[in-house]
Amino acid sequence: MSAFSRFTPLANSLPATVPFVGPEAIERQRGLPVAARIGANESGFGPSPAVLDAIRNEAATTWMYNDPENHALKEALAIHHGVSRDNIAVGGGIDGLLGEIVRLIVEPGTPVVTSLGGYPTFNYHVNGFGGRLVTVPYADDRENLDGLLEAARRTDAPLVYFANPDNPMGSWWDAASVVAFARALPETSLLILDEAYCETGPAGTTPAIDALIGQPNVLRMRTFSKAYGLAGARIGYAIGTIGNALAFDKIRNHFGMARLSTVAALAALADQAYLAAVIGRIAAARDRLAATARENGLVPLPSATNFVAMDCGRDGAHARAVVDGLMQHGVFIRMPGMAPLNRCIRVSVGPEADMDRFAEALPRVLRAVG
Repeated sequence: MSAFSRFTPLANSLPATVPFVGPEAIERQRGLPVAARIGANESGFGPSPAVLDAIRNEAATTWMYNDPENHALKEALAIHHGVSRDNIAVGGGIDGLLGEIVRLIVEPGTPVVTSLGGYPTFNYHVNGFGGRLVTVPYADDRENLDGLLEAARRTDAPLVYFANPDNPMGSWWDAASVVAFARALPETSLLILDEAYCETGPAGTTPAIDALIGQPNVLRMRTFSKAYGLAGARIGYAIGTIGNALAFDKIRNHFGMARLSTVAALAALADQAYLAAVIGRIAAARDRLAATARENGLVPLPSATNFVAMDCGRDGAHARAVVDGLMQHGVFIRMPGMAPLNRCIRVSVGPEADMDRFAEALPRVLRAVG
């Protein structure tokens, strides 16, 4: 019998994989309940009470499709950022938008520049469309802007990915450096500037919207998953030139947004006082995590995000043992996937009870793993 496959050669060459193993899978596979869910950079502080009220009030409308043009949300975002509605594209989280950008640009063999050890979901999309990843190592645990620029110029890459603040290390560049980097890229290289954590960064980290809005080779990515506390609602958006923003309409799933997710996003955007309060709670929890790390002989890396990377001082195998050991105590965390970043563990901020459980479990695990 001749070999037969109904899938394309590219699809056949790809592994069936999940970029991030979720805590639910760990519970199923290991029979260990998660008591402190502080590994996925979600916001354990949750969304605004006004958001929950809005969802409850509109729950009965969930039989309807969402507006396929996302008009109300795009209008609210445009007013919030001081741009035109046509400068905004809305999608199912940054992850969904990344897949659409890659689909618009990448063909088999297309070079795509990113950081070695950076956000793996972006790599997943590039591989899924047959792109060729060109990776640049971090420098001092921070994305290497000079290295990314050199790689883009050397390979004539039409797509460059850069996150500021960064996942998984929590590091950041100042706004002036980000703008200079964007302007130095070849005009043929589209920069995906992932700003998922922009609300939690220090002042002067995020470029003003008007600093880059007219630059046709920049797309800025934002999300409601982090500081706004709506990771499960899957709401992301892109800010760019009208031509770039409208390009999503060529290939996006026009009924891909959930109606209640849009309701939630509108309510979250309207409650900036709650956002400010949560940002304060994130900063306080971040400080506490850093103190816990130091108390246990680990080195916390400076963070502009809602998590703290902690240098365990050894190798990836040791850090993995710490991650697995914490799960034995019901504490779900993660770690970077590539050396030398994988000498660290990464712990998301959360409510006091979660921080308490981590602080209690960490010294026990470190003693156990030696």
